[in-house]
Amino acid sequence: MKKKHLVKSAEEFDRRFDSGEDIHDLIDMARAEVISPGKKVRITLDISESLVKDIDEIRKQIGVDRGALIKVWLHEKVKQEKEGERAKS
Repeated sequence: MKKKHLVKSAEEFDRRFDSGEDIHDLIDMARAEVISPGKKVRITLDISESLVKDIDEIRKQIGVDRGALIKVWLHEKVKQEKEGERAKS
């Protein structure tokens, strides 16, 4: 049986994944956890055309669609704010 060499950090995992390495042996799937985001809710935002152009320039550079990029940014910001609230408590 092949011995698994699990990663020691998220940075190591990201580096090895980004370099195209097969990552299946790097993770312990027995400990994997599926997180259900819950029911999706549609929102509408009115933002300036110049901001949309800036977002589109960034998304084209990294190869994702606009909605996906905005969702990631919102998720990161909410997580950051929640961590800041915990630190204050």
